[in-house]
Formats: sequence, structure tokens, C-alpha cells
Amino acid sequence: MAESRQRVGSDPSVAATAVAATPALVDGFLGHLAVERQVSAHTLDAYRRDLCALDQWAQAQQQSLTQLDAEHLRAFVASEHRRGLAPKSLQRRLSACRSFYRWLLRHGRIAASPAAAIRAPKAPRKLPHVLDADEAARLVEVPTDVPLGLRDRALLELFYSSGLRLSELCALRWRDLDLADGLVTVLGKGRKQRSVPVGSHARTALAAWRDAQQPTSDAPIFPGRNGPIGPRAVQLRLRQLAQRQGLFKRVHPHLLRHSFASHVLESSGDLRGVQELLGHADIATTQIYTHLDFQHLAKVYDAAHPRAKRKR
Repeated sequence: MAESRQRVGSDPSVAATAVAATPALVDGFLGHLAVERQVSAHTLDAYRRDLCALDQWAQAQQQSLTQLDAEHLRAFVASEHRRGLAPKSLQRRLSACRSFYRWLLRHGRIAASPAAAIRAPKAPRKLPHVLDADEAARLVEVPTDVPLGLRDRALLELFYSSGLRLSELCALRWRDLDLADGLVTVLGKGRKQRSVPVGSHARTALAAWRDAQQPTSDAPIFPGRNGPIGPRAVQLRLRQLAQRQGLFKRVHPHLLRHSFASHVLESSGDLRGVQELLGHADIATTQIYTHLDFQHLAKVYDAAHPRAKRKR
């Protein structure tokens, strides 16, 4: 078992085998996340990989997870950094450790959290790419007189109109959509429910798609082969449609969400409103779009102000 753990910790590409090496304490913590906090399967897998990496490192130091102190954790972070983990990955790994040790502290398994004062290296913050308004309009206005045209038009219009996450869109059923009031109810991260406006173009496209389907209220809005359409199918279709519409950027579902947020913020200036529409728990997550807006203003300034123009 120890050999198996060491092999997993040294090679992230075989992280799937970490399940067999998961310590009982980590299993208990993951069960808490799944049942009480209802986190996604993706998050559970990430936490499992991060905590198994910590456990494998601790075993190499002949320590258990409950024996580690702050110095141990600093050495673990340094070791992972030397192994080539990027600052963003280290931040996520430390976040998993903090949550895990808070849980142990609450259940009386440790006297103090060794992760409380540890800080990961800062990662450069990348601004998300967005489509401009003309590009977004060109993308969503796919022809509807071709096979799957009505579905594709409804899917793209809803993505851009309401800024939904990919998982939220795939899970939608007709009962979640109120075309008369122009609202869609989605279940976001942490199983938090929110209602989001649906624009007039999206409502028209969705009504045309519904009339062609004549579905029941419980049917998925965008069906796949066995139930709702899968995320991978949406990603591939979006890439095909972007190329067909003459857009040769890397177009993916989250790009439409970024574009939605950027365009709404640019027009309204209401950061708190955009936070509610996107379903962000922390407004700091939404603030990245203010940087995008500032970039746009800076370009306008550079192009228009006579004293800002650079001499050739």
C-alpha cells in the first residue's frame, strides 16, 4: 500500500489510483462534503487528489495527517513547488488542506489547525477572454433551417442571454423555464437556486424549439441520447458552430458566460447585480470583470486622447 501511495503522489497522471490509497480520515471528510455541503463530484475528486498527495508526503516523513504542524505543511508546499506545481495548483491544494484541518478541529481530532497561517504563492491573475458584442451576435445567430438548427439557436441564445454555467444549462428541464415572465431557475454551485432573466431573443428561440419538440414539463430542454445533453457534447458543438460562423477564437461555454458578464457590467456598471446574475458567492470573483471593463476604457482613451497617442 505504501508503494502504491508513493507512486500516486509522484505522478499526477495516475491520480485516479489514489482512491485505493485514501486514508479513512480523508474518506470521512469527503463524505461530509458530499452529504452536508453537497459539493460537486469534480470538487470531491480534486480534494481527494490533494489530500492523498499530502498523506503520501506525510508517510515519507514518517508522520500521520494528524501529527503534521505548520512547519510540516510549509515543507510540503515547498516540495510540491519543486515538483513543478503551478501557484494556482498550490493554492487549490492548500485550500483543500485548510478545509480538511478545520473539519478535524471541529471534531476534536486535532488541537489546532496547522494550515491556518500557511499562505500559497500568489498566482498571476489572468483576465478571461470575451467576445465583443458583434462577435457574440454572429455566433448566436446560427441558421435554424438546418438539422438541429432550432436547438443550436436556443442553446446559444440562452447561454449568452443568461450567463449560465455549462452544468446549469445541461441540467435544465422545461419546468425550470418561464417564457411568459422571461425567467429561468437554475441550480448552481453548492446546490444554490437562483432565478435569472431570459432575454427576448432567447425566449423566441426557446419557444420555437419547444413548439418543434412538444415536450413534457419534465423533459430536458436540451436532450441527449440518454437524458439531458452531456457537457462534452455541448463543448464540441459550440466549437463546430463557432467555426461555421466564421469565429476562429477558442470558443467554449464559459466564454459566453464571460462575455455576458462583461457586456452587462459595461452597460450597467452594477457589479452587485452581475454577481447575483452569475451566482457568485463572493463579489471578489465578479470583480475580475471590472478589470476587463477598465481595459476597454483604457483602449478607448489611448485611441481618442491626443496626448495619449504614441508617436511612431
